[in-house]
Amino acid sequence: MDHGTKAAELFLNGYNCAQAIAVAFSDITGLDNHFSARMASSFGGGMGRMREVCGAVSGMLMVAGLLYGYDTPGDDVNKKAHYTLVQELAGKFLEQTGSIICREILKNPPSDPAPSPRTAEYYAQRPCARMVFTAAQILDEYITNHPPVK
Repeated sequence: MDHGTKAAELFLNGYNCAQAIAVAFSDITGLDNHFSARMASSFGGGMGRMREVCGAVSGMLMVAGLLYGYDTPGDDVNKKAHYTLVQELAGKFLEQTGSIICREILKNPPSDPAPSPRTAEYYAQRPCARMVFTAAQILDEYITNHPPVK
């Protein structure tokens, strides 16, 4: 199963959008599903339902950081290279969806932190499964063309 389909399936099974991406790529990151889900848990609903950066984008960039990020303070060369990648991936998502901002994608303002019940109506009204599919496909394409060095 490709990562886009897997991420959409994970979202439809109750993971938030960021978790769906992080868990879908566990086979590549080497992180277990439990750790991946916990790491990404704060970023659903545009960061704790504040409707800021789409959780699918946040999840995609978390995985990109794990695979291609830098870890040496003051390493401006690799920092620039990584930020270029971040802007490229986010730009592709923006190009395909029209926004990287959750409230613009959902067309609703920030909400209280209580999660909405995951009903058939919930899924019918939200494009989130498509967003996680799209983010995962963008990342899959990048990984295919730029295999991470371990």
